[in-house]
Amino acid sequence: MSETTIVRGGLVVTMDDERRVVKADLRLEGDRIAAIGKVRAPRGAKVVDAKGCAVIPGLVQAHVHVCQTLFRGMADDRPLLPWLKERIWPLEAAHDRRSLGASARLGLAEMIGAGTTTILDMGTVKHQDSVFEAMVESGIRGFSGKAMMDHGDDVPEGLRESTDESLAESARLCAKWKGAGDGRIGYAYAPRFILSCTEDLWCAVAEEARANGALIHSHVAEHAEERAAVKALLGKDDVAALASYGIEGPDVILAHGVQLRKAEMRRMAKAGTRIVHCPSANLKLASGIADVRAMREAGMVVALGADGAPCNNWMDPWTELREAALLAKVATGEADAVPAAAALELATIDGARALGLDEEIGSIEVGKKADLAVVDLDGLHKEPGGDAYSRLVYATRATDVRHVFVDGRQLVDGGELTTLDRTKVRTTARREAARCAARAGLA
Repeated sequence: MSETTIVRGGLVVTMDDERRVVKADLRLEGDRIAAIGKVRAPRGAKVVDAKGCAVIPGLVQAHVHVCQTLFRGMADDRPLLPWLKERIWPLEAAHDRRSLGASARLGLAEMIGAGTTTILDMGTVKHQDSVFEAMVESGIRGFSGKAMMDHGDDVPEGLRESTDESLAESARLCAKWKGAGDGRIGYAYAPRFILSCTEDLWCAVAEEARANGALIHSHVAEHAEERAAVKALLGKDDVAALASYGIEGPDVILAHGVQLRKAEMRRMAKAGTRIVHCPSANLKLASGIADVRAMREAGMVVALGADGAPCNNWMDPWTELREAALLAKVATGEADAVPAAAALELATIDGARALGLDEEIGSIEVGKKADLAVVDLDGLHKEPGGDAYSRLVYATRATDVRHVFVDGRQLVDGGELTTLDRTKVRTTARREAARCAARAGLA
């Protein structure tokens, strides 16, 4: 018999097709939402008090790097390519299984505690099993995959691999982990970006990922310097190059798109290629401001992500929500470019759509998965009013999250993590970060 949970008396921000916002209870049966409205609690049911709170779909972060969480504060104030070559690649190359597991748990704990229930993660080249182990342990829903890097200048020995090695390890990981965690875990082939992958690798990924029922996850048009390097190498921009390799379509999720031209947006929209907006990382690396309104007007599915801790430095979805809305106003000069309700779509139903999960998550509807966050609306920083979207997007902090559910399982209860030990995560992260930095020669 499935477990019953009643979420009582909250303001339910459904994100359904009608975008209903209703004062209601929810009944969760096992991993599904069974009822919305005034419901009775059967004997033995768990009752979660949501009075004074919004109940929202669990937030989706469609581009993160949990392998980098240990490097928070170690790579500040550099543009993209020096950031990678001088800090991130040497640090990633210094990971072992223990440090990578510690990094993943730190990132997952931060995101889950802030209401993130689904992620698309890009790993590093080696030890990727540690990331999947942490994901299963945490209870989160998500996709991940080892970074693929068979080419590139200034790549440390610890990240070097041949094309065949990269493909073989990706296939092994996909076979082992796709469907793990009671079906919560998926696989994404993750060629890092144009400058670190050969044409042979890209073309093989396009074929093998689809044969294995996996997503394809990479970066595109992130920084002007990067784009210039691609043009100098290939004689064409990255969007055209990726398309020529077969890397386009609804199973392709590309991060950033800061430098995209409107014709490229239209091409990607026609192909169904998804894009992930990472506003904080784009600001910190001086990449620019992505034109999210133009992307949406072109018909693109746009999701949201925090990227990684060394280029953010938070993994906080609420910061990304606020900045996505505010930066769109600056980029266009129009105050209603991405209103609060539209910003919340990026992190809920559109994030789910980007990952091909919108039939299961992303909105609160009977029959969908019970992936939810309960968020306090009563803080002084939210008083005295404003509609639910305004309070959530412009005024919510990660510390306002009270309860989090994935598949009906409570991962946060009264602000406390239930699957990961906060103290152990912190202590282990401090120890392993110091060891990893020392191995990289950056201590």
